[in-house]
Amino acid sequence: MSGLLALLDDVAAIAKVASASIDDIAGQAAKAGAKAAGAVIDDAAVTPKYVHGFQAARELPIVYKIARASVFNKLVILLPIAMLLSSFAPWLIPVFLLMGGLYLCYEGGLKVYRSLFGKGTEAKIDPATTPLDATHLEEQRVKGAIKTDFILSAEIMTIILAALDPNRPIWFEAAALGVAGIGITVIVYGAVALIVKADDMGLALAENARLEPTRAFGRGVVRGMPGFLRGLTMVGTAAMIWVGGNIVVHALGEIAWSGPYDVIHHAAVAVAGVAPGAKGAVEWLVTAVLDGVVGLTLGFALIPLVGLLPGHGAEAH
Repeated sequence: MSGLLALLDDVAAIAKVASASIDDIAGQAAKAGAKAAGAVIDDAAVTPKYVHGFQAARELPIVYKIARASVFNKLVILLPIAMLLSSFAPWLIPVFLLMGGLYLCYEGGLKVYRSLFGKGTEAKIDPATTPLDATHLEEQRVKGAIKTDFILSAEIMTIILAALDPNRPIWFEAAALGVAGIGITVIVYGAVALIVKADDMGLALAENARLEPTRAFGRGVVRGMPGFLRGLTMVGTAAMIWVGGNIVVHALGEIAWSGPYDVIHHAAVAVAGVAPGAKGAVEWLVTAVLDGVVGLTLGFALIPLVGLLPGHGAEAH
């Protein structure tokens, strides 16, 4: 009997450790995932365009195809690569972060440039006028979305990996990275599904609801979605520029040059000293603004350079 009780105590102790590990993994995953906010918002802002123009019945299946591929990208391709980097070449992580940060700056800067000057906008494909059949067009759109998702997923996974505690065992890093990757995919494509179906739901309410306030709400949703999508794109662009600049500044500091980080940090501390009652908020705001200035400057500078590469013009997703 005493042996059985001892065994149960051991099992309970193991369960507590496992439970604590699971909680710790989830906590680390959530904390690290928050660092990838810019790329995540941009992912949610970009994806609805790949569904635009198709019949309502095909919208959710298309989102599902892209989401399924996104999980495959993160768990089957990017997660093993990230673990190899973490185990054998951790010094490369800041280099990849720098590359991802520069990419975010470029994408954000190009979007701002297009909104200001209206040049280099990509051609729109209209499913109603294109000679391609609907199935072929859907395949093309899904392939394009998966390609874009792979690039953004690589950025997201690298950002998350860099935010994880490097002193943790490799299995912990892998678990936290996997949890964060799946969580971000669910959030992004769940939001995308709601966005692409919002106008249909609003139209259904406007036409079929029994109460006038409900019908009015439905009409408001239909009228408001174009503005909402434009606002989401603006937020995604701003987040890309800010996060891209922040990543570049920190990655440069880790690789060889801490000058930009030191300048921004000292400026933020100096400005925050003027408002001691809101020191933390002011310091964060000044840092974010200066990171954004760095990101936008780099983005504009990269536009002509990227345009010189073969197969590139002013292209962005």
